[in-house]
Amino acid sequence: MSPAMQGKVSAYQSVAAHGSVAAADPHRLVLLLLEGALSRITLARACNDRAERQERNRHLERAVAIVGELRACLDLTQGPLARNLDDLYDFVMRQLMLGQLTNDPRGISGAASVLQEIRLAWAALAPDAGAQRVAV
Repeated sequence: MSPAMQGKVSAYQSVAAHGSVAAADPHRLVLLLLEGALSRITLARACNDRAERQERNRHLERAVAIVGELRACLDLTQGPLARNLDDLYDFVMRQLMLGQLTNDPRGISGAASVLQEIRLAWAALAPDAGAQRVAV
């Protein structure tokens, strides 16, 4: 792909991503963030396979930042589920940073597995599940 075409594709992807976020409800936004972190981890793994350490680190830093935002949005007064998610996000962030420092892909894989489980559970929740429980 030519550099000019690649620039146009990147611009389109950026506009599409911003449009998705702007139109997302809170449930969808969390799902988009989880998917974004997982996508960055996948890119980091590919860079690791090609020995592109600098690029790998950039993707891992972005994944850590995304997970940090997810963690910062938790309301820890809401009970054990929020505290458990906080612990899981902390674990994921530490594993990603450790994988970045040690070049050990096992930590990165473990972090990806935990995030994938959270994403699957979050996707299984209906966005209006809370409203349904109140109505019942």
